[in-house]
Amino acid sequence: MSAFNFFKEDTIIKIEHQINNQIRDKEVRVINYDGTQLGIMSSVEANKKAEELGFDLVKISPNAVPPVCKIMDYGKFKFELNKKEKEAKKNQKIVEVKEIRLQGKNSRNFAIGEHDIEFKAKNAIKFLKSGNKVKLSILMRGRQTAYSEKGVEIIENFAKLLEEFGQKEKPIGIEGRSISVIIAPKSNKK
Repeated sequence: MSAFNFFKEDTIIKIEHQINNQIRDKEVRVINYDGTQLGIMSSVEANKKAEELGFDLVKISPNAVPPVCKIMDYGKFKFELNKKEKEAKKNQKIVEVKEIRLQGKNSRNFAIGEHDIEFKAKNAIKFLKSGNKVKLSILMRGRQTAYSEKGVEIIENFAKLLEEFGQKEKPIGIEGRSISVIIAPKSNKK
């Protein structure tokens, strides 16, 4: 086995519950299938009790002292866990960050056409309405870096156009030759 395969296999960690004879603790706290406490007993006794009832003994809290085990139908338990996991994934909303770049016509000033601003604002509003974040940015070129406050002003004015639909996550930031801000959609919950 090569070192690459060793590390590849080593990174795959899957958490499984210990069941029935896999549980080798000296003492365990046992909970019955109906939720009643059966008390502390040896794992051998707990396995026999689960077997008599026709269920599995499942270690549900291995870090407790003593570990907590429950008598249950393990197949049904795994099915319910998978069902809840799929439901959680289905209801999950993935938020994307869409970038809108504001760019002047030449490198001497930040002159951006009015139509360009209207068009980009319309797209930004569409992104915010669909639940995505919008990153507004200007890339400064040449002498523009000496007048970065003008770029900040343009971003600020553009952000004001979006105030009805979103709000700034953080203040406007300047990193190197880029001026940017992220606008998050306003929540509909009131």
